[in-house]
Amino acid sequence: MKPVLLIHGGAWAMPDDEIEAHERGIANALDAGWAVLERGGTSVEAVEAAVVVMEDDETFDAGRGSFLTRDGRVQLDALLMNGENLRTGGVACVERLPNPIKAARLVLDESPHVYFVGLGAERFAMQHGMKLCDNMDLVIPREQKRLYAAQEADLKGLRDTTFSGPMDSHDTVGAVALDSYGNLAAGTSTGGTLNKAPGRVGDSSLIGCGCYADNLSAAVSLTGWGEPIMKLVLGKWAVDRVAAGSDPQEAASAAIAYLYDRLGGHGGVILLGPDGRIGLAHNTPRMAWGLATDVGKTLGITRN
Repeated sequence: MKPVLLIHGGAWAMPDDEIEAHERGIANALDAGWAVLERGGTSVEAVEAAVVVMEDDETFDAGRGSFLTRDGRVQLDALLMNGENLRTGGVACVERLPNPIKAARLVLDESPHVYFVGLGAERFAMQHGMKLCDNMDLVIPREQKRLYAAQEADLKGLRDTTFSGPMDSHDTVGAVALDSYGNLAAGTSTGGTLNKAPGRVGDSSLIGCGCYADNLSAAVSLTGWGEPIMKLVLGKWAVDRVAAGSDPQEAASAAIAYLYDRLGGHGGVILLGPDGRIGLAHNTPRMAWGLATDVGKTLGITRN
């Protein structure tokens, strides 16, 4: 099989002055993930590598620089899934792990369980060699200012809630990959929505919602307002369409249409079939994405 790597860096109302940083971050993530596939690595390894780069980049809502909870803290969620055997690892509400996708990989590889949350997830990661950080190491001044502005706007009823949710807080990152062995993988990582209630978990780390991978159907990663995505189990909905014979692009477009028509939801989706065909769609003003294949790399910020 010819390897394929498709990634996203969020679908939202991205301001003009953030486009360059997003393009740079997507390019760096593509380079990291593609280097793994190019040397014969697995799709799981490639997805993890690409997502780690975006978690480390303060541009995105993942890892350091994530949106803050209502009480000014960072809480992170991530999921990684192997399409070859459906092994899956997920973590949620972690506050002291700068790279939750690495913790998700540990759960996938080292645990008979699938999902850990909060202190239990941090303890599991630490027991398997990950170092914990102070939560303030993940908080940056830009996001503190953004939180204060959002809270003030909420008090005045001024925040944009088009498409059933604020459009200023959807910079979740994700990746899907097909390796030379014919195996799919998918991963998603997020800091959640701006000004979220502490303990809130969105779609990103939930199997079949913000992420899914199965060699018999497709690999998918989503971004957007999580509550409608969860209610529709939209990731599984999309890959099932591919399994039933839809082209990934058709399935991606149909998923976003379904999200809006059924619940007024908004977001973006990337899909990768077992034959290497791709699909991506969004109904937000902009979406950051990148694609790497044996013929080259493409990245862009598409407008809706």
